Amino acid sequence: MQNILVDDIVKYLELEIIYSGENDYIQTDTSDLNRPGLQFSGFFDYFASTRIQVVGKVEMMYLEGLDAGTRRERLRKYFEYPVPCVIISRGMMPPVEMLEEARYFKRPLLQSKLVTTKLINKAINFLDAVLAPLITRHGVLLDVYGVGILIMGESGIGKSETALELVKRGHRLVADDVVEIKKVSDNRLVGEAPEMVRHLMEIRGIGIIDIKSMYGVGAVLNHKAIDIAIFMEFWESGKEYDRLGLEEEYTNILDVMIHKITVPVRPGRNLAIIIEVAAMNDRLKSMGYHAARDLSDRLTSHIRAGGNE
Repeated sequence: MQNILVDDIVKYLELEIIYSGENDYIQTDTSDLNRPGLQFSGFFDYFASTRIQVVGKVEMMYLEGLDAGTRRERLRKYFEYPVPCVIISRGMMPPVEMLEEARYFKRPLLQSKLVTTKLINKAINFLDAVLAPLITRHGVLLDVYGVGILIMGESGIGKSETALELVKRGHRLVADDVVEIKKVSDNRLVGEAPEMVRHLMEIRGIGIIDIKSMYGVGAVLNHKAIDIAIFMEFWESGKEYDRLGLEEEYTNILDVMIHKITVPVRPGRNLAIIIEVAAMNDRLKSMGYHAARDLSDRLTSHIRAGGNE
């Protein structure tokens, strides 16, 4: 179970607090929601009580159609379960029995002015973001031609200096030094900077600089999906480096396979241009054109044609 602050839910979903419960947080482990129509009718088998509960117009009309004694009996049994909170849509007020039972069992009772469908969609988006698996990685994240580039490598290898050159060339910084990575779906990672150091960059010999203040709001982004992981390493004489790009390498981050490129670093190499080319090449591949494979196909056709002659 993960703790979620009630204030965060109220702020994001624009809710009103009818009753806040005894804690300033709720506990849930899923972004799925439950509409308790079956429970209000008295059926509690397979009740998803750990989900946030949403009461819409149908559920409310059913409750109001019950006599007071039956309504209290059903609601008492309902609130005996450890429901994280109950959100009532359309600005409807709860029956007095619901408010009293929520207070008795200390279950938060909230109200939204949205219609039920819009409330559910907005709540799922919020919970997906809050409950997403999260890790922190040492590196730099940028948006280069719309491609999310995560630059990684040893400390002092030149990640921040390369990122600064890319910002000067019109690309956008997301995070420097510390990247918080969330798994927002089965095959999608999104990175951002911790709030404390957002838009800041460390340049050895100069110190901390504010990219947003220095280059303008167009030079930064708050978050970006990660498409490529570029590993910078010092050039090793005699080591074989990929020169064609026929073989695709991947790295595993939070069980998501991200395209990996290893870039050897040595004096004279323009790393910013190399990263720009990597981003443009990735876009071409996503559109179906693979230059290395095209060359390989041409060579194969040429060899076959020569053999036929």
